[in-house]
This record gives sequence, C-alpha cells and structure tokens, in this order.
Amino acid sequence: MAEKRRFSRIIYRAPALLTQGSVHIATTVQDLSLHGILLSILGESRLDPQQSVYIEFPLPESDISIQMTANIVSLENNTLHASIAYIDVESISHLKRLIELNVGNDELLHRELEHLTDLGDDDESDTSGTD
Repeated sequence: MAEKRRFSRIIYRAPALLTQGSVHIATTVQDLSLHGILLSILGESRLDPQQSVYIEFPLPESDISIQMTANIVSLENNTLHASIAYIDVESISHLKRLIELNVGNDELLHRELEHLTDLGDDDESDTSGTD
C-alpha cells in the first residue's frame, strides 16, 4: 500500500484537556502534525463523534498553550484521532516550531505548510486524522 501521508507526525507526550460542550475530558497527546492530533483518553469518554472538540495542551516549562478546534476522525479503544479544523495564528506558530524542532528538516516542513493551503479537493482520501 502506498503511503498517502503528507504531514510528518511527531511523537509528543503532554497532558491535554478536551472539551465538547459541557463535557471536559483529561487526555494525553500521543502524536501530532500540522493537520491532526492523536489523543489517549483517560477513562470513559462521552463524546459525540459528529461534533467538533476543543483541545488545549501546554508546552512544557512555559506559559504557552496550543489551542485548536478539531473534528473527530475516529474514536476507538480510548484513542481519538482528530483533524484540525481551526487553529489560531499564535497556536499554529508554536505548533510549527514544535514540529520544526522535532522533524529536523526545514525543506520538508515548508513543503508541508504549502500542503495546508491545498487541502481542498484531494483531501477525502486522507482519513487517518493525524496527518
């Protein structure tokens, strides 16, 4: 099977808070990319997979937190795959820098940033949620 992934994922472990309406769930970030995030849910989830979620997680040893709205791609065995639907300029800047430090390839990162603007017509084939 050919690899369809267009965004490098980095392994990143951090506590995160996931919110959907009045439901607040403690989670742990497992990995992330410029397009999506993989979370482990601690305990039972009461999430509606058809509704978007708000995710916030801090960067270690700083007062910076990355905040995003995401769409649930899949939710199985306490693992949530989500694609980023909205992220503010400050959060995407921090996310970009975090990935840049972990990918170690500026050319690859810039190519991935260009793909963010191309996510229209051919994005339906990409359903992993963490790309």
